[in-house]
Amino acid sequence: MAAPHFVVNGLKAEIEGKEILKGLNLEIKGGEIHAIMGPNGTGKSTLASTLMGHPKYEVTGGEVTFDGEDVLEMAVDERSRAGLFLAMQYPAEISGVTNADFLRSAINVRRGEGNEISLIRFIRQMESKMKELDIDPAFAQRYLNEGFSGGEKKRNEILQMMLLEPKLVVLDEIDSGLDIDALKIVAAAVNTMRSPERGFLIITHYQRLLNYVKPDFVHVMMQGRIVKSGGPELAERLEAEGYDWVKEELGIVDETVGQGV
Repeated sequence: MAAPHFVVNGLKAEIEGKEILKGLNLEIKGGEIHAIMGPNGTGKSTLASTLMGHPKYEVTGGEVTFDGEDVLEMAVDERSRAGLFLAMQYPAEISGVTNADFLRSAINVRRGEGNEISLIRFIRQMESKMKELDIDPAFAQRYLNEGFSGGEKKRNEILQMMLLEPKLVVLDEIDSGLDIDALKIVAAAVNTMRSPERGFLIITHYQRLLNYVKPDFVHVMMQGRIVKSGGPELAERLEAEGYDWVKEELGIVDETVGQGV
């Protein structure tokens, strides 16, 4: 698998006529882990949803390319087949569809017709990864995320990532709602998946996940764009001092672009 190259150039997006992303630039290469941090309402989750093609967000400018292909021209399923993966902040519950059936279907869609995974191989892989993530094997036959706790849903998202083996992984606040033991398990899975053939974008409010998954680059997002970038030490300073020093340094008066986005 060739090393991925993901480029966001001047991306603008809005919801219900309100502009949220205001010319965002980002480049992720294979083997790199990028972390985006920022106050509430600055567009971090909007970025994740827009990259994956959520219909409620309208792209009004800029471009996104993945290995030279125009991502914005791809349907949602095409983005997934191309190797993009989003671990959602609020995973959906789907009644009537077991976790195992969902996972196997997702793998087979990614693999394509005529190259479906055998049932035996799938079960072996699923059980192995569930063990790594300390997920109860009984969850395989439960309906997708139905009755799962917040932490169980997040681990289930990581299980999907490990089975699908995407080329670009977007983790949208995967650490929220996790206790320290679950956080360590999730971080270990991300570190296991780290390779030159895969890039990561971690969206988080807190530095604690970055204690266990060391990023190559940390970006601060305000007013719908990335305003400052650095190494892991930037996350440590943000954790210690908050965001006021960034706003003061850059002359930012109001960093909020939208509530809850």
